[in-house]
Amino acid sequence: MKVAILAGGLGTRLSEETVEKPKPMVEVGGKPIIWHIMMHYAHYGFSDFAIALGYKAEVIKKYMVDYCSLNSNLTVSLKDGEVRRHGGYTPNWTVDLIDTGLYTNTGGRIKRLAPYVNNETFMLTWGDGVSDIDIHQLLAFHKSHGKLATMTAVRPPARFGHLDLQGDQIIDFSEKPQTREGWINGAFFVLEPQIFDYIAGDDTAWEKEPLEQLAKDGQLMAYKYDGFWQCMDTLRDKRRLESIWAAGNAPWKTWSIPTDAA
Repeated sequence: MKVAILAGGLGTRLSEETVEKPKPMVEVGGKPIIWHIMMHYAHYGFSDFAIALGYKAEVIKKYMVDYCSLNSNLTVSLKDGEVRRHGGYTPNWTVDLIDTGLYTNTGGRIKRLAPYVNNETFMLTWGDGVSDIDIHQLLAFHKSHGKLATMTAVRPPARFGHLDLQGDQIIDFSEKPQTREGWINGAFFVLEPQIFDYIAGDDTAWEKEPLEQLAKDGQLMAYKYDGFWQCMDTLRDKRRLESIWAAGNAPWKTWSIPTDAA
């Protein structure tokens, strides 16, 4: 099953990091956040990716092309230019890199991926959000209801610490809890190919007419997920993800890399 990732946005809210690179290439723990997302899907056995590129597409293309060389030991023959790779960690992924235009909207980017999903059920997420969601359970939910689209609904982290008060006394302080009310679009979609019929063209925002019409048609279901989820919209979000990773307890790190892959 193909995993589609939208990675073409301008990343203006993270402009401190996105002058030279697209947002999915902003690093957490020394690796681009898109790598974290792909590692998560691959952990569940899904390693066939289609990445919708746009802003600074060449940065992601170069990263993927050079990945094996940069993560392996190399023997280079200067006589004839032959390069042999050995050791290191090179995941068994297939990655389609599709330039979907600099200013194409989210729906348009998704529609441009249609030829790459083989007219089959596929998964879709954004290139800037991580979670510890169980992909197998998500797929089981999607198959159980028979509708065209499943959206993962999440409770986002609060932007500020939560206070429980009795009068003027603080009786409980939670630094960054998940919000206790309200669900939002957390991406991690599962979609049937018929959803492409809901997208008019390049100017269509996936979050507007397509999802609204799918909901009106009774074809959009919510997979409610109370576990860890965090997007990286701002520098503050990046710093939070970095601090979680540095502490060694990142919930989204569901994979392990062999210790002898060096």
